[in-house]
Amino acid sequence: MPVTVIIGAQWGDEGKGKIVDVLAPQYDVVARFQGGPNAGHTLVFDGKKLVLHTIPSGIFHDRPINLIGNGVVIDPTTLQKEVDTVRTHGVAVEEKLYIAKKAHLILPTHKVLDAASEAAKGKAKIGSTLRGIGPTYMDKTGRNGLRVGNILQPDFKAQYHTLKEKHLELLRLYDYDYDLEAMEEAWWAGIDFLRTLNIVDGEYFINDQLQQGKAILAEGAQGSMLDIDYGTYPYVTSSNTITAGVLTGLGLQPKHIREVIGITKAYCTRVGSGPFPTELDNDEGQRLRDVGGEYGATTGRPRRCGWIDLPALQYTIMLSGVTQLAITKIDVLNAFETIRAATAYAIDGVETDRWIFDIGKATVNPVYTSFPGWQQEVEKNTTPDNFPSAFREYLRFLEDRLQVRISMLSTGPDREQLIQL
Repeated sequence: MPVTVIIGAQWGDEGKGKIVDVLAPQYDVVARFQGGPNAGHTLVFDGKKLVLHTIPSGIFHDRPINLIGNGVVIDPTTLQKEVDTVRTHGVAVEEKLYIAKKAHLILPTHKVLDAASEAAKGKAKIGSTLRGIGPTYMDKTGRNGLRVGNILQPDFKAQYHTLKEKHLELLRLYDYDYDLEAMEEAWWAGIDFLRTLNIVDGEYFINDQLQQGKAILAEGAQGSMLDIDYGTYPYVTSSNTITAGVLTGLGLQPKHIREVIGITKAYCTRVGSGPFPTELDNDEGQRLRDVGGEYGATTGRPRRCGWIDLPALQYTIMLSGVTQLAITKIDVLNAFETIRAATAYAIDGVETDRWIFDIGKATVNPVYTSFPGWQQEVEKNTTPDNFPSAFREYLRFLEDRLQVRISMLSTGPDREQLIQL
């Protein structure tokens, strides 16, 4: 069976969790392939709102089992709390959740290093979620990291203390106060808990599922514009968030990927620092924030808001081979008299529809195309024939410009609030 990939096509917070939750019953395996507890995938169903940080978003459905792949970094403390919450909703986690041995562990000192480094940057901070993600990936690439499989080894405590001492040496470079003892107590309890879960050789596990003809849904975290290689560096996350990350994050061959569903909001948002060409630092941006409820699921931070950025979307579609688009929060635009979409950038008097190197150091003026708003509740019309004409024209424009089919429209947070085209 081919693999379907879900990626965020913007700066994260696009609504990936909801789309995975809706599609999960069609799949046998839902697998997270990168990122860590800096992700906040919000699911709303049966009047309940749940936010998942590490566990794949298929966990609440009967059919799929769920794999945390080796490309993910895991905080045992956060995972334990998350599993406990999921269990209160009647989910047999011990039967449905599997964890790759090669996934790296976030240590308490990783989180302290993250916070100390960010504090030292002052105004130049990158907007880290302070969950230790960056330092953990640094240890991974520096060949110092500890992995889930290590907790099964008899000398794991010695391995832990060796890495901890390296971190404490680094922390002497910073003027930063922290209480490591309290963090360690919860962390070791999380390690004991982690040992009770299904720990597997993730690469063999996922390929065995393919050999058995199982359908797999690969779930990404963050967004394509935060990719460590192709995003708005250095204001990026520490992993590959594009489709390429699926291959290394799960151990899959390229030939298995058939569909790539890119998730984009009907407008743009960004949390933290970094370039954002269409940002609206005005009443219009605040209106998008208020109507869209744009505050982080993980951090609670207000998101920066702006109109949809088509050059950036074309860029991420190209990078990941997106075959279909799901547009979320389309209902947020219902009340706007005029809708705008950036179709190019004017940089030093020259127009381009391409993303440029180090765009944060350029003076970028978006070139907008304006559309009349439909000023109706599109969620009341579930078939294209019943859509307002202005709405149909807008969707047609997006498809023509992006050269990708729009397959889903999300009109609210609940899993039932989805129009499949």
